[in-house]
Amino acid sequence: MAAKQGGGKVVAENRKARFNYEIEEKIEAGIMLLGSEVKSLRSGKANIAESYASDEGGELYLINAHIAEYAQSGRDKHDPTRPRKLLLHRREMGRLAGAIQRQGMTLVPLKLYFNARGIAKVELGLGKGKKLHDKRETEKKRDWDRQKGRLMRDKG
Repeated sequence: MAAKQGGGKVVAENRKARFNYEIEEKIEAGIMLLGSEVKSLRSGKANIAESYASDEGGELYLINAHIAEYAQSGRDKHDPTRPRKLLLHRREMGRLAGAIQRQGMTLVPLKLYFNARGIAKVELGLGKGKKLHDKRETEKKRDWDRQKGRLMRDKG
């Protein structure tokens, strides 16, 4: 999972998000972490598959993201699924919170990574949930594109 992305290291990726949501916009945000959480992320022990971002009291928090406890942290261990504050500009935060409340959109984490400067960032996707028939249509299109590629490759 240590793929490079723009000079940084991708720690966790939410691959199901693009299947379950129609992503309309991507936003990069900082994330407030404890020292043991950063150490755990550097060793690649994180999961953001079932997580989402929520507006609580004018602040955005990453809910249900699992960052494993760091084994060498001693007695000051962190809670693996605690809510983590997202760092955004005030205007951007207000716009996203409004989109979540008014338009029924969801803020889903797509990637958790370290940028080129070594700072932990999370890439959020603002999107609407897909219905079952939309998911089927996406799968059919993906299968057809794959089959079309095979046909083109075989012919020449």
